[in-house]
Amino acid sequence: MSTSSKIAQDATKQPRTFEVPQHPKWPLLDEGEKEALKARIKQLLIEKNAVLVAHYYTDGDLQDLAEETGGCVSDSLEMARFGHAHDAPTLVVAGVRFMGETAKILSPEKRILMPDLNATCSLDEGCPPDQFAAFCEAHPDHTVVVYANTSAAVKAHADWMVTSSIALPIIKHLKARGEKILWAPDRHLGHYIQSVTGVDMLMWDGSCVVHEEFKSVALERIRKLHPDAAVLVHPESPADVIEQADVVGSTTALINAVTRMANSEFIVATDDGIFHKMALLAPDKILIEAPTAGHGATCESCGHCPWMAMNALQNLETTLQTGNNEIRIDETLRKRAVLPIQRMLDFASKQ
Repeated sequence: MSTSSKIAQDATKQPRTFEVPQHPKWPLLDEGEKEALKARIKQLLIEKNAVLVAHYYTDGDLQDLAEETGGCVSDSLEMARFGHAHDAPTLVVAGVRFMGETAKILSPEKRILMPDLNATCSLDEGCPPDQFAAFCEAHPDHTVVVYANTSAAVKAHADWMVTSSIALPIIKHLKARGEKILWAPDRHLGHYIQSVTGVDMLMWDGSCVVHEEFKSVALERIRKLHPDAAVLVHPESPADVIEQADVVGSTTALINAVTRMANSEFIVATDDGIFHKMALLAPDKILIEAPTAGHGATCESCGHCPWMAMNALQNLETTLQTGNNEIRIDETLRKRAVLPIQRMLDFASKQ
């Protein structure tokens, strides 16, 4: 760990200010009940002139419904891009709160609904805007780069926003310009970027409760049982897990790896919601969950985000019926938060 990274983590180390929720227990539906519920939701989407976008980590039924109704299933940024480009005045976001906020930031004229506004993210919750503002003010000579998994209020303090798919090119670009980076909130992703680029980086001490649970020793054991399997790892995972990867990348990159690589088996270290899309695109491949068990395991998430699990067909129907759970962002804040996002989009358009 570099000296600059150590100083930053010591300065921002805080006791956890949030609780990880229990995975919700939705009533089991038989196939007839499920199809009837989906039919009602499809009709509501038409009546409300709304389009559904779902993240790869949500329940497979939601992913299928989004695609069946002309919506999309993708990573967080493409969800917002799709919603911005679509002509529907109402966008329903099945994911976590920062995804709904990003959609609203890019499309302020649209109505953004979510199945549950309490569906948040440990990275978002672990980076309170007031504390982050103080951290930025203490290091005015650094370029502030935040990960997409942050609130609108945190993005409003940033110079750049990045996703896991474009973080490396942007940080390499900033390093070439001689800039020092203040990074938030995921320390594992930050350390990965720093190890690849060598950039001078101050890091916020945050992590994803899902990815932090992958265990290197247990992964070594399962690799011995499947010696021909390719290991796919999201860069929010710990360094000793990333070190064992054949592919390190975003959700989209990991899905693409399953379809393009010749391996018949894959060990996947990211949220298990991704397996739905992987199995659809590569039904002949064997997909194995990377272990979250082993020494040091807490099993707070057990491979699936408990906040993502708050999205279900049942509360999606309720949201469409009532119009509740609308994302609202103060316009002054939104105008500040859109700047780092637009800077990233402009950079991406030139790649």
